[in-house]
Amino acid sequence: MTEPSGDSKPKRPVVVPAVALVAVTAIGITALLGGLEERPDPAPPQLAAGKTLDQGQFETEFVESKVTLVKAENEYSKDKRYLDVVFKVTNKTDETVNVGTVPDAKDGGFSFGASLLKMTPEIKTQFGPRLFATSKDVTSSQLQPDVPTTVVARYELEGSAQPPSKITLDVGAFENLENPLTGSSFWTVTTKEGYLDKAETKEVAATVTLPVKAEGTT
Repeated sequence: MTEPSGDSKPKRPVVVPAVALVAVTAIGITALLGGLEERPDPAPPQLAAGKTLDQGQFETEFVESKVTLVKAENEYSKDKRYLDVVFKVTNKTDETVNVGTVPDAKDGGFSFGASLLKMTPEIKTQFGPRLFATSKDVTSSQLQPDVPTTVVARYELEGSAQPPSKITLDVGAFENLENPLTGSSFWTVTTKEGYLDKAETKEVAATVTLPVKAEGTT
């Protein structure tokens, strides 16, 4: 009888360390996801005139943007032109609140005004926009609970500056947080945590585009 040629001993299986398998799997997943870079967040909703946004503390309708001419009160003053951004704001809380101020390079603003994160193109003024509530030609700084109120962000157009044909607003929303030391709660604009060496930023809840209407007179 002929002996079988070669080594008839069964071959030993090759053992791959578990750590190596985990490393290979991680590399494969990383490659599949496009590397270690942070994925961009989805774009916020795009809104137009007449649309409404639930901001948590407020519900806001974006009414219009227009150029307003205010006639001089006397011979010693001058006519002034403004770009007015008009909102219909409902305070959803049980307390009267101030309409607030718009953020600038030095301050984050407060109350409703703090949610107007950015306007493009920027209207540069010495003191920033004036933010006020108005009803029957009477202006105030108050937002009563559950009362839809007209709010105007007024930007002065200096000299012969021409208004843009449209503006785009980045608008934030509010979240109610609790102070762990006192147990009291407060409203603040929702922020997005920083990633690695990036700073915390305010989160854009919606982007609103409004055409700028032709000049009117008050």
